[in-house]
Amino acid sequence: MNTMDWKDALGKAFNVPVPDENAAPEVTEQQDNGDARQQQDSTRLDIVLERKGRGGKQATIITGFTCDDEALKQLASKLKSSLGVGGSARGGEILIQGDFRQRVFELLKQMGFKARII
Repeated sequence: MNTMDWKDALGKAFNVPVPDENAAPEVTEQQDNGDARQQQDSTRLDIVLERKGRGGKQATIITGFTCDDEALKQLASKLKSSLGVGGSARGGEILIQGDFRQRVFELLKQMGFKARII
């Protein structure tokens, strides 16, 4: 009777070492891209006015975020409701409809972010 379990058999088949179940899990340091608030004071956000490709309409773009899309959407929601305008958030950017560079800059400063208007 063979007492080899499936992990040992798989490790032997692919010539890969099998981790011991009793060993402590290996801890690797990774950047946590969770909450946008964790990013405060670590990186500077850029606030840009964009007109191209929007049918002549203006949009304020905030770039430089490293958080995940869910946290970015929550921050965008706070900004949009404070300004009373529409917009979107995806891919590390927040888009606010209209020219609100100065007001966005002030709101981000109040929230504790480093920002600059370009």
